Amino acid sequence: MGNKKKVLSIQKSILQVLDKTPSKTFNYKQIASRLGIKDPSGRNHIIKNLKKLAALNIINNPSKGTFQAKKNNNYYRGILDVSKNGTGYIISEAFEEDVKVSSTHHHKAFGGDEVLFYAYPTRGKRKREGKIIEIVARKRERFVGTLQKRNGTMFVRVSPRISTADFHIESEPEIKINDGDTVLISFTSWEQTRSPQAKIIDVLGIPGNAETEIHTILAEYGLPYAFDSQIKQEAKKINQKINADEIKKRMDYRDVLTFTIDPTDAKDFDDALSFQKMENGNFEVGIHIADVSHYIKPGTVLDDEAYQRATSVYLVDRVVPMLPEQLSNKVCSLRPNEEKLTFAAIFTLDSRGNVKEQKFGRTVINSNYRFAYQEAQYIIETGESTIPGKLSLTAKNYTVDEKVKKAILQLNKTAKNLRKKRMHSGAISFDKEEVYFSLDKDKNPKNILIKKSKEANKLIEEYMLLANKKVSEFIAKKDNKNTFVFRVHDEPDAEKLDQLKRVITGFGYSLDLASAETTAHSINKLLKDIENKPEQNLIDTLTIRSMSKAKYTTQNIGHYGLAFDYYSHFTSPIRRYPDIVAHRLLQHYLEGKKPPKPEAYEAAMKHCSSMEILATKAERDSIKFMQVKYMQKHIGEKFTGVVSGVVERGLYVELEENKCEGMAYPQDIPNDYFIFDDRKYAFVGKKTKKIIQLGDSVMIKVTGADPIKRHLDFKILGHTQ
Repeated sequence: MGNKKKVLSIQKSILQVLDKTPSKTFNYKQIASRLGIKDPSGRNHIIKNLKKLAALNIINNPSKGTFQAKKNNNYYRGILDVSKNGTGYIISEAFEEDVKVSSTHHHKAFGGDEVLFYAYPTRGKRKREGKIIEIVARKRERFVGTLQKRNGTMFVRVSPRISTADFHIESEPEIKINDGDTVLISFTSWEQTRSPQAKIIDVLGIPGNAETEIHTILAEYGLPYAFDSQIKQEAKKINQKINADEIKKRMDYRDVLTFTIDPTDAKDFDDALSFQKMENGNFEVGIHIADVSHYIKPGTVLDDEAYQRATSVYLVDRVVPMLPEQLSNKVCSLRPNEEKLTFAAIFTLDSRGNVKEQKFGRTVINSNYRFAYQEAQYIIETGESTIPGKLSLTAKNYTVDEKVKKAILQLNKTAKNLRKKRMHSGAISFDKEEVYFSLDKDKNPKNILIKKSKEANKLIEEYMLLANKKVSEFIAKKDNKNTFVFRVHDEPDAEKLDQLKRVITGFGYSLDLASAETTAHSINKLLKDIENKPEQNLIDTLTIRSMSKAKYTTQNIGHYGLAFDYYSHFTSPIRRYPDIVAHRLLQHYLEGKKPPKPEAYEAAMKHCSSMEILATKAERDSIKFMQVKYMQKHIGEKFTGVVSGVVERGLYVELEENKCEGMAYPQDIPNDYFIFDDRKYAFVGKKTKKIIQLGDSVMIKVTGADPIKRHLDFKILGHTQ
């Protein structure tokens, strides 16, 4: 397997050298020099692979010993995406649309692999097709599948989105294993054999079991679910004691009123707010963030592990942390009545939220209170100091100090003004409903609940946004040459906005897409107009899908969704690696040091963006699994839902009660034969001309629930009115 990877890496490097100057010819010595390869063995590999690429007609061989990039040769690179039926689609920057590849032309590539492919010339309006010539890079080598024993031989069937070929297990593992178990395998080779070869490295359990399926989700995305012993031991070595010399280097906020506000079940407290009133009526708020960069130094095994993970993963029944528990829940967590090292953004504000003064630097705090969101919300809603037992973390009535109550009320009042200013500047206000679950002792879902963001949540959000914005402004505005890691969000895709506009027109809404500014204000008006309407969640979802994806980069383009010219992630270093990097760079500049080169940071931020996408997908899949698991108890029951998607094979329906989404098929709709109309996002009855379209309120019956596939089947019984 190692040799195969080396060959693919060399071929990729050769192509990169040739592609940079396509008009120039190279001999093997020149290519070796460009790649920094000096040893005879390495040069022989280059000669061998140059000949192979020329034989495949991927590069030119104009004369003996010389090689050149091909011009207009219909060979391109892209990423293979495979559908459930095994058909491949290559996503390539060379084409606006995906290139279709039949399952017979995958050339042993797996879904997600980077490939070199030949694109056939197009004919008329037919979809462009191609065939894979070479695998440039395997995306991953570990897969999840179901063990099947056949005549003394073991195979593992993986998702068709990875491969339609079953993996042959080379040797029986030492661990106990049963036919039908869900297993994690490691791909080893696929040379002359019909099937890819692999070995079993873990047994995840019985399919459908909650523990098995959650581990399956993590494994499917290549995400870790445990720290190895070396990492745990390194974390235990960290000294929790704070010595006097360290305190002298910091701004001392131990005697300033400080508190945290977090979810009830939180253990990793990233951020705390300090508050003190000024004589002139203004107030100082300190946004104190866990100083993870003090404990985790570049080049250490803990730093490498945090970088590889890049983010904590929040699944329904667990958190897979970026940092070991010793750090995330103990050393760095800003627990009450404990001295903690922090990195702070400190602002003097007036009541309207105008920043009068600012300072950044390392601090030491001792948090006075740990509030849950519902406790802070009670103070905001009632103005009372006594928290009732039904809301308190201790389940007992308790009274907070009057100055704490006043601090929360003042901070909330100013947070509202900060939010109002953001909205006026063109920030987009998404307030989508989210689901959460109550679980039994076996981690099976008992209920699906809906959570909404309240004022206490928004209070914390606004001060975190303020810190993130001002830190990046402070660094970027110095001379505009400072290397920093930004969180950027590009303007929405015009085509997706046009699609959104067409959909919402059917509901009686409109969008003004004349400019970026009018678009933002128009979207906010739309989101306000749909509040508490049956179509709210659908339009919220469609609007979010029309937005660009936020990402990490050293190249600042601003943040469209927040309407900020400069924005970074600074406030969650326990669970996000870019925040650790932001802390390091801020301290670097506070010490007056020169800007480092951006290239290494850019590569790191690309990795962090990729890991964030994987974590988000895993989180969504865990929610989907639990929803399907819950609906198993409700097969045969009727629910009201909204048509949330329309594709040729059927209609997606989202249930109003619990936001579960399933597929309903046109052939099951009673009293007519329904035909797909792609222009109207609808199915039309052949006899009655009855239309079922996106956003319609329908009555459905649950007909199937498959937790392993995370899929629900519905039958549409008719419109609700």
